[in-house]
Amino acid sequence: MKKSLYALLLVLTLGAFWVPTQAQAAEGGTVDIVGHTADGFYLEFEPMATVELPRIFLMEDASGSLTLKSYASTAAALQSGDFQLVLDGQTVTSDSELSAAIGSKKHLHAGLQPAVGNIVLDFSISRHLIFGLLAMLIVALIGISLAKKYKRGVGRDEAPHGVFQNAFEALIVYIRDEIAKPTLGEKHEKFLPYLLTAFFFILFANLLGLVPYGAAATSNLAVTGMLAVFTFVIGQVYASKEHWKHLLLGPPEVPVLIRIILVPVEILGLLTRHFALAIRLFANMAAGALVIFSLLGLIFIMNVTFGAGAAYGAAVPSIFLTVFISLVKLLVAFIQAYVFTILSALFIGMSVEEHHHDEHHEDDVHHHDTGDLTPALAGDGAAPEKARVSTEREVVAS
Repeated sequence: MKKSLYALLLVLTLGAFWVPTQAQAAEGGTVDIVGHTADGFYLEFEPMATVELPRIFLMEDASGSLTLKSYASTAAALQSGDFQLVLDGQTVTSDSELSAAIGSKKHLHAGLQPAVGNIVLDFSISRHLIFGLLAMLIVALIGISLAKKYKRGVGRDEAPHGVFQNAFEALIVYIRDEIAKPTLGEKHEKFLPYLLTAFFFILFANLLGLVPYGAAATSNLAVTGMLAVFTFVIGQVYASKEHWKHLLLGPPEVPVLIRIILVPVEILGLLTRHFALAIRLFANMAAGALVIFSLLGLIFIMNVTFGAGAAYGAAVPSIFLTVFISLVKLLVAFIQAYVFTILSALFIGMSVEEHHHDEHHEDDVHHHDTGDLTPALAGDGAAPEKARVSTEREVVAS
């Protein structure tokens, strides 16, 4: 424990001396926090290197014909002459300015404008796509590995072996017993594969955002939006007749004039629930990176405003707070995966739930029947069994 504490103090001390030096070197410049947090067409491994990713465009030329153009990098697309660089709202036309922008890597955070024609679709490979595919690959490898173990009987005919299988089995059983079964009931096995896939994909995508030089694909609204769309589509495809009747016709006990108002409200509420599902995950993951950049930015601000001495003084609390927020983000990575999964299960359960109004009514009449003695008090030999069956019926009805 003491060795770990000493190592942490050493790292913080070195950081306190190193960061202000970098801040002083950056004096007079600006750092685009949102630009670094958002998606980009490059992988940053500073101070070693920056790897630009391929750019692929579906273009429409002046005659209206479509062509697919690909380039090894953003710099290659600009140097080809097919695109112009749009920097700070202005188009860069001279070769010297373009070379200076590429040399300072400003082109990575600027826009591209076709010299001729229009961009119909941008199929370029982005940073979030790379790490999203990596999260998907990790989930697939873990799932295949666990499936092979269970096929051999490990974990099915005998106890699970090793930390790997035990850890993931605990998570899988928890999602099944604490999320899927309570919200989906008897139909939980049909939707459990999707819930497990969503949970582990979001979890590993979140964790990859905490890895040095990594990025969280879930901090991209397109990714969280598609996850929410999957939840919406699954819920509506497997929805019960009662769900569609309630959604399109309104509650049967409500007057027709009131239903005219309620039906649009119900449809809007259905869409809003899934929209909030996407926004919640995106906002939480993007906010963590913005907070960390802001805390580290205090060092730069103090250096530019008050000098290197103030930057040294601000470095220690800033780094301590950054470490604290990073630990919070580690906790949030698990919490957000859990929240998305349980809300998805809840929304799907609301759609597939079947209401049996007549059966509930009969059960209520039976439970509030005459004041006769129950079989357990009447001395019937089969009373315990009848009481158990009656109790199970009550639980199922509820």
